[in-house]
Amino acid sequence: MTTGFATRFARPTRFLCFLLGLLAICGTARADLSRAIAERGELRVCIWPDYYGITFRDPRSGDLSGIDIDLARALGSDLKLPVRFVESSFVAFTNDLVAGKCDVAMFGVGITPQRSAKVRFTAPYLRSDVVAVIMKERSPIAAWTDIDRKSRVVAVQAGTFMEPLMRDTLKQAELLVIAAPDSREDALLSGRADVFISDYPYSRRVLDFMRWAAVVRPEIPVFPVSYAYAVAPNDDAWFDRMQGFVTAIKSDGRLRDAARQHRLTEIVVTETAAGK
Repeated sequence: MTTGFATRFARPTRFLCFLLGLLAICGTARADLSRAIAERGELRVCIWPDYYGITFRDPRSGDLSGIDIDLARALGSDLKLPVRFVESSFVAFTNDLVAGKCDVAMFGVGITPQRSAKVRFTAPYLRSDVVAVIMKERSPIAAWTDIDRKSRVVAVQAGTFMEPLMRDTLKQAELLVIAAPDSREDALLSGRADVFISDYPYSRRVLDFMRWAAVVRPEIPVFPVSYAYAVAPNDDAWFDRMQGFVTAIKSDGRLRDAARQHRLTEIVVTETAAGK
């Protein structure tokens, strides 16, 4: 009787040990991403290819450009590895990192508490406040204080930090959340929105290509957000490598040069304290 009990007890115990062993193996693999990247022979970088000046795909040529395209290639050069860009979004990138679809997210990702609970951020390299984009000729909005009024419709891109920001701060205006393939510009042009909220980099695209548009900046800072590179959690070695890269590009001038190339000098961050 004792032997039978011991046998029955041993089976789940052995199974539990097997599962714990698998977890230990997976944990070791997760914590050794730097080696896995080198063995794979390429660096996989998550981007959102519609972020002008940051990670933007030209609709005609298909070529990628922007500060983080340049800096991702600089990182690949430091690692002596080719770079493969993986399309993601502000909605999907945290899951893509944790699932191992990419090694790092490099597309001007704002540091927020919600994202920091899922991924790990390096020190910031850019910082931008929000701006408002309006129709130049027929907008009821002339100043930032005109936005949160009754009957106003304010559009934001789904998954950006502007979505929770405006959801929390708007008291009278209606919030319109835009998800792909729709666009904030279309919402404005069609009259479904009176204004859309964006940031400094995206406002460059508006001013460069959309003659019908104008940008309204807040009179005082509203919500300056720091942008950083994001990696999956629980991998100190890879995080330290990315943190070292951010420190290096600040000190050797590569960040400043890339920002100048894409007209983002105004929002460059020079301090090296790690993002929270």
